[in-house]
Amino acid sequence: MIRTVSPPFDTLQEWLAWQETLHPRAIDPGLERIAAVAGRMQLLTPEYAVVTVAGTNGKGSCVAFLESILLCAGYRVGAYTSPHLLRYNERVRIEGGEAGNAALCNAFQRINEARDGISLTYFEFSTLAALYLFRQERVDIALLEVGLGGRLDAVNVVDPDVALLAGIDLDHTDWLGESREQIGWEKAGIMRAGKAAVCGDPEPPQSVSKHAVEIGARLFRAGPDFKAVRDGEKWNWEGPETRYTDLPLPALQGVHQLRNAAAVIMALELLADRYPVARECLLAGLSRTSLPGRFQIIPGDVELILDVAHNVQAAATLAETLGTRPCAGRTSIVLGMLADKDIDGFVEALAPQADCWHFASLPVERGLDAAALVGQTGRCVSWPVKCHESVYLAYLDAMQDARAGDRIVVCGSFHTVAELLMMKDNQEDPDNGWNKN
Repeated sequence: MIRTVSPPFDTLQEWLAWQETLHPRAIDPGLERIAAVAGRMQLLTPEYAVVTVAGTNGKGSCVAFLESILLCAGYRVGAYTSPHLLRYNERVRIEGGEAGNAALCNAFQRINEARDGISLTYFEFSTLAALYLFRQERVDIALLEVGLGGRLDAVNVVDPDVALLAGIDLDHTDWLGESREQIGWEKAGIMRAGKAAVCGDPEPPQSVSKHAVEIGARLFRAGPDFKAVRDGEKWNWEGPETRYTDLPLPALQGVHQLRNAAAVIMALELLADRYPVARECLLAGLSRTSLPGRFQIIPGDVELILDVAHNVQAAATLAETLGTRPCAGRTSIVLGMLADKDIDGFVEALAPQADCWHFASLPVERGLDAAALVGQTGRCVSWPVKCHESVYLAYLDAMQDARAGDRIVVCGSFHTVAELLMMKDNQEDPDNGWNKN
């Protein structure tokens, strides 16, 4: 049972439950609160290098590529990502290993002592914990994934040495604006004057380049400044001063991962004076990168594909990737989504690859039940459609209907993939805490 008293607490679960109730709003963009606490903790000017990664899609993949390559090169790497799939500990990694419960609890205690009455959100607590642990563990370089937007996101409290923008599209429009130009400007807020920035989106909104010029950031763009050229089962990378040939295709599946890998190499080139990476480490890192829930393939007579795609751009990419891997049988989609997403647009983008839909209720904040999900799909959904009380029941029914050679795609939200992984692998964890962003 969760205690309602004030910290310190004995378990990670208690700390997380308390953090969820501390601030009056689950999402409250702004840097004033976290900057005040980070200043008291002397976290604002880290001794390690920082790469901050923003984008509508591709952030997690870019961090994973960077982490894998830099670890292969022998550097002590800290990585901060969100949300998690199975365990809160996934959010903070040091040298490739998840932060332990005791370390996180100690970080939370230090943060609580330093805040002195300042109210912090769940995400601000986790960001401060990551920065604290990276300092304690003396990492060489920290990779920080933006949670929402960029300009007012908690990770933007520290200045990056390199800012990396992945794909930019419509999502979180209530917070970031209803156009790509507005959203691009928000994400470009992680850039810094006189510092390098990379944009991996091949067709970015003009607001990105405009903001870089206005503040004096050195922006390197996919296409004009660097590019990836596929050559069969290899690919080549061309940058301002360097060219790599005969690179292995990225280990992460999907047609979009070449774009992410190309942006990552550009970022590494900009860090090369301080953190050089040999060619063999680049090749090894690209080949070894793994990231659950990003076109994750679980082979079998009925192939299972897990993908956390949850917006229209990601759905279109998922459909394109499915199209490059033809299925001998039928493709069933298990779909669970949150209420604030463009559900009709998502389903329309994915519909060409679907033979059957299994809509699932998501019993989380902002989660839709299956019937409501059907009601928001308009006319674009292909039939037949089945509704289920949970993701796992939807998966079991899809498996019951499937034959050898079919495939099942589970997508729509981090929560959707997480629920299936927890149930399928029987990995219930009492110290698991859900992301509220």
